[in-house]
Amino acid sequence: MTTPSARPTRAATLRGMAWMAAAGLLFCVLNAIARRLTLEIDPFQTQFLRYLAGLVVLLPFMLRTGLAAWRPHDLPGQAWRGLVHTVGLLLWFWALPHVPLADMTAIGFTGPIFIMAGAVLFLGEPMVRARWVAAGIGFLGVMIVVTPQLSAVGGGFWSLVMLSSSPLFAASFLITKALTRRDRPAVIVAWQAITVAAFTLPFAIPGWTWPSVTQWGWFLLTGLLGSAGHWCLTEAFRIADVSATQPVKFIDMVWAAALGWLVFAEVPATTTFAGAAIIFAATTWIARREATRR
Repeated sequence: MTTPSARPTRAATLRGMAWMAAAGLLFCVLNAIARRLTLEIDPFQTQFLRYLAGLVVLLPFMLRTGLAAWRPHDLPGQAWRGLVHTVGLLLWFWALPHVPLADMTAIGFTGPIFIMAGAVLFLGEPMVRARWVAAGIGFLGVMIVVTPQLSAVGGGFWSLVMLSSSPLFAASFLITKALTRRDRPAVIVAWQAITVAAFTLPFAIPGWTWPSVTQWGWFLLTGLLGSAGHWCLTEAFRIADVSATQPVKFIDMVWAAALGWLVFAEVPATTTFAGAAIIFAATTWIARREATRR
């Protein structure tokens, strides 16, 4: 178990929660684009190009400041993080074309539970009861939103495949928290793009088809969104306890519902508003609780 460092201040905790909310919004947009692309291009190729595009987006910054500034202090840790994240992504993208959006959202929200448990066991973070209560209430809100929409399309196999990626992503994020003690968030994001692109290339080659100009544009956008999202995520982990940021993840359901309404003209159901209200209440309560905890 890692010896815990000094506990973050309440201001840092609130900033970390805000960064997590921003990361969730960016990832919601990214997931919508990625799922669309997997219906047109091999999922493993989509995964590779998404991270390659993330590296392309960062390359101008790397060249401007010099490659030496992007050399990590913990290269083995960066490699392990990339490998673990890659395995999770392979499972996620393999199942992505076969799992409806509602099911995907519900499965994704199992992640905070794994992360909070891991933060207590491996990072030595305190087991704050309020955070677990907020996570439970937030998960209840998510289930109210998605349960009426759950579909059996594709059978349970693909849902299990996607679910198996959740503990792997949790492990990746816990490694990220450990890496923030030695490397800057920008360095961690850059090396994630490098390692994941390298590890996923062999899986992308067998089903390779050249994307159209429009598809290349979408991939560049995913690279921008992904890099920005992971930077926000890493910044949240750097300044706050991992477990403190996880209840905020459930607000992603609100982002997803709003995105569906704005982009796809999907009118939210009554259960969506009810679940969103519960998520908002849980998130607001834990934010106020964290603000007064010290």
